[in-house]
This record gives sequence, C-alpha cells and structure tokens, in this order.
Amino acid sequence: MDQITSVGIDLAKKVFDVTAVDANGAVVTRMRLRRAGMQSYLARLPRGCVVAMEACDSAHHRARQALRLGHRPVLINPHFVVPYVNSNKNDVNDADEIAEASSRPGMRFVGVKSVEQQHLQQMHRARQMAVPGIGVLTATALLAAVGDAKAFRNGGQMAAWLGLVPRQRSTGGRAKLLGINKRGDRYLRTLLIHGARSSLRFASRRTDRRSRRAVATEKRRGRNFAGVALVNKNARTAWALLTRGTEFDVEHLGRAA
Repeated sequence: MDQITSVGIDLAKKVFDVTAVDANGAVVTRMRLRRAGMQSYLARLPRGCVVAMEACDSAHHRARQALRLGHRPVLINPHFVVPYVNSNKNDVNDADEIAEASSRPGMRFVGVKSVEQQHLQQMHRARQMAVPGIGVLTATALLAAVGDAKAFRNGGQMAAWLGLVPRQRSTGGRAKLLGINKRGDRYLRTLLIHGARSSLRFASRRTDRRSRRAVATEKRRGRNFAGVALVNKNARTAWALLTRGTEFDVEHLGRAA
C-alpha cells in the first residue's frame, strides 16, 4: 500500500475495477471491489493519493469520499481517456487507462461538484423531462420528494409509493380492484393527476402512439380510468428517466419498469 501514489477506478453499479500504480507509473496491484468495500479501500490508501475516475454523477460522490479521506480526486472526461486505449475494452483495461490518463501533465480534469451543486443541476435538468402531463412544477416537486429514484426497484414501486395503484379487496380467492389507494405525498399525487388529465384532454389532437393508446383507453373505460392509467404510466416513465439518465421518447411503448 505504501508504494501506491495513484489509483484508476472504473465505476460500475455493483463492482469496481481498480488499478493502483506507483510514482514511476508501474502497476502495483489490480483488484476488483464491491460497492461496500470501496470506502474502506480508500481509507487504507496512503494519504494524498490521486484517485482518478471518469466523470459521471456517481463519480462526484466517490470523489467527495476520497476528498474527506485526504486524497486528491481527479475526474476525467471519458473522451479524454479514449486515446489511452491500447487493448481490448474491458473493465480491467478501463481502470488501467484511467490511471494512465490521470498521470499526463497536460490532462484536463472536471471539477468535483458538491451535493448542492448536483441538486441544482438536477433541478435544471428537470426542465427537460418532456413527458406530457409533467411540467416544471411537477418535475421539481417529484425530484424533491423522491430524492434518489434508484431507491425503488422499479417504476411500479415508485407508483405505489405515490399512491397510484389500485386498492384490492380479495375474498374467496377472487381479487377485486378498487380505486387508487391514495397513499404517499398528496400534493405530488395531485400535481401528477391534474397534469395527466390535462394531457388526456389534448391527446385526441396528437398522432403519436402514446396519445392514441390513451384515447383508446378513454373510449373503452371512460375518462377517469384513462386519466389514472396515464398518471400511473407517467410515474413509471419518470422513474425510468431518472434512473437511466435517458430522454423521453414519445413513441416508446416498452415497459418503463
């Protein structure tokens, strides 16, 4: 451990690959760590060690951890790592390349953001969540209430947390579905419902698949049922956008959870 002056970390959801190098750039060790072991590994590194990662949302969190432990975190734009690829792409090689890129004197790094800065950035990005029925007010309220959407296993869980799933009354082995259970944040649920109703009102003027399906549901089951179905769909879609970092595609009808 005492020989290590810099580490390159390839971040992932559950498993991280780490390449540790000495002052001469020679590889001291390579290892694979699970999420729970990253904090303790950083704590064992020599103080002042360079901790290099590709810049992404989770990298800022890990960089703040390294900073608190007395290290020097550096975040690199992924485009700047590409020139150091010298073999097949895999997680181990990615960690090697990050460590190599961080040692270059002319390398440009991304500033580490604070939690507050990331929250503000998330709020501004909410202005781009283009789901019909979810405007800026609803989007910011949703972000404030939900926090980290990855805390929910899927969009259905988040919809249930918002009180947008049917109540059940089961007897004799037969399940009877009633109205929505109305659990969770009443204000946020109200915003989502009003937004969905407004979107449904103008759905007949649109030609995209999502609007056509909403209109078809309204004809079969009525406006109230179609409105609740749409707000449930919006909640699931919002979960998918928040957890995957993608943009809304109006023609995409795949399951959002």
